[in-house]
Order: sequence, then structure tokens, then C-alpha cells
Amino acid sequence: MAHSRSAQAQSVPVLLAAHMKATDGANMGDGLSFASDLVLDDVYELLPGSEPVRLSVAATSEKTFRVAENTATGDPGAKIVFDSTLMFMSPDGTTQEALLLVEVDGDGGAAGVYLLPLVPLIPRTEYRLVGIDTDNQLRKFAEVACVSFTRGTHITLGSGKQCRIEDLRVGDRVLTRDDGVQPIRWIGQGTVRALGDMAPIRIAADTLNNANDLIVSPEHRLFIYQRTDEVGVGRSELLVKARHLINGDTVSVQDGGFVDYFQLLFDSHQIIYAEGIAAESMLIDTRTKAVLPDDLAAVMGEVIPGHTDLPHAGLDVHEQLLDRPDAADLLRKASTR
Repeated sequence: MAHSRSAQAQSVPVLLAAHMKATDGANMGDGLSFASDLVLDDVYELLPGSEPVRLSVAATSEKTFRVAENTATGDPGAKIVFDSTLMFMSPDGTTQEALLLVEVDGDGGAAGVYLLPLVPLIPRTEYRLVGIDTDNQLRKFAEVACVSFTRGTHITLGSGKQCRIEDLRVGDRVLTRDDGVQPIRWIGQGTVRALGDMAPIRIAADTLNNANDLIVSPEHRLFIYQRTDEVGVGRSELLVKARHLINGDTVSVQDGGFVDYFQLLFDSHQIIYAEGIAAESMLIDTRTKAVLPDDLAAVMGEVIPGHTDLPHAGLDVHEQLLDRPDAADLLRKASTR
């Protein structure tokens, strides 16, 4: 089947950097700006009424990022530069990290400056700037961009055995939808605060014909084969992001505390089976490559067959088609009728 080879976009909630105002310190009265203009110990507050908007970002073949189509802010096609990772400390002593992104216009100037909080920021709260990192921002974004399963998720092996993801090892052979049994190339693991876009999505048992609850990262794409076209996509094979199915009941956000995330990498981007649901494995591109160990990244190189040729491109379902409380129920029916 021929599919469009457009780059996969990542939709992230950003704040206008100008809405984070310095209320004390060297930059008092100014909004957040480039790392080179910031001063440690300055205190910032988010303006009342400031709400995050969705910025759609896609990696390109030139190893850069662009504003993607269907974005709620920014100019599609404009270059996006990841300026820095900022660390703030709130009055209770907890720390919050955020990425500073710059949209570049055709003349090389800044068309927009955005703040991507890794945990939600609260208006009228004093946040002291305690860290400015200009070296690891791409790795931080990669942690947001990577699709991840949570601890306890059962993965189907080539033998049919169900194995908890934390018990898998590199080389274990996993059943894939398209390429039979494939060995795991790398397993990533990390623990993050389950807040904002890092909070996992719970898909309750039987919602999509899954035997047990499936809990995944928000951008994780699930594969659905429609026997009848219930959502009006016009094709039988679909990739649906978990966050697009949230209904507050059978599909819900599990925020609070911490979550253990695991990434499974194969030599090619694969559709595997987690709690009986077909779901994607890790895709290596400009967004996600930064999480790999340096030696593995060097071995895999810049052009990775089975990843950079986007084997499952063209299957994504637009969020607007799923903007209804019964979307998950419709997809379940579509796959069984």
C-alpha cells in the first residue's frame, strides 16, 4: 500500500514566552527571552488567563524542525529552534523544567518565542529561574516525543507468551504485525512526573478489545483495522493517538505522582501487541534520536531504513474526526463488525 511520506508531527502545548513576566530581578518587567538574555535568580509569574495552545512540530530531512500543518499557533513551514531548557523553582521548593522554543521567520528573525512546560505552570505563582541549559534541550524534547509503554504492560512475544515490559531484554523476539517475529534492538527506560503532557493515558480493559488496562504515553499511536468505516476516514488501516480518545471514562488521563516509561526499539518501526492492542514501537527521527546512547546512535547512522522511510506514514487519523465522546466505542465496533 502506498502512503504519503510526510514527517510525523508532534503536537505540544506551549505558552507564549511573553506571558511569563519577570516580577523581580535583572529582567524585571520583561517576558522570557533567549537563554543569552536570561539571568539566574530572576523571578517569573505566568500572567492570569494564559492558556496553552497546541504547536505542531515536525522533524525534517535537514535535521531541523518545522511548524507542521494543522497547528493552532505558528506559521506552517517556519523553522523551529530549540533554544534551551529552563529550570524554575516554586515557593514550595519543587522544580519545574520547560523548553524554550523559537520560531524563525524567512529573514532569520524571531517570529515567536514559546515555552513548553514539562509540568503545568500555575498563574500568579512565583517561579525562580535556577537553571539554564543550552546543551540538552533536544534530549528533553525527545523524552516528550518518544512513544512509551508503562511498567506492567504485557507484550506479545513471538512464541505467543505474554511478557511484562520490564522483564524484556535486548534480543528478545517480539511478534509484529507486518514483519513476523523481530528481535528488540534497544530498550529505554525513565521515570518522570505524571503531569501535563507527561501524564499517561489509561485505556480501560475491553475498550478496544484489550484484555487488561493499557497505559501508554499520550502521543502513543494505536493501530486499528476497520472492518466498517465508523469514523469516516475512508480507509481500513488507522493510527490513532491515545490522547485523541480521552473521554474521561474508558479512556482517561492518569495524572499525579510518577510514572515509569519504557521504549522498545526495533531495526524497523513496528506495530506490536500490548495487552492485545496493536500499538507502535519507537520511531527514530530527528525528534527522538537524542534519547539513544551515543554508541547506538552512531551505529544506526543518519539514514535508518525502516525508520526514516516512514513505513506507516499516511495512516494517522486527524484529531477532528475523533473529537467526540464515543470515538473509542466507534473504533471498537469498527474493528469487530
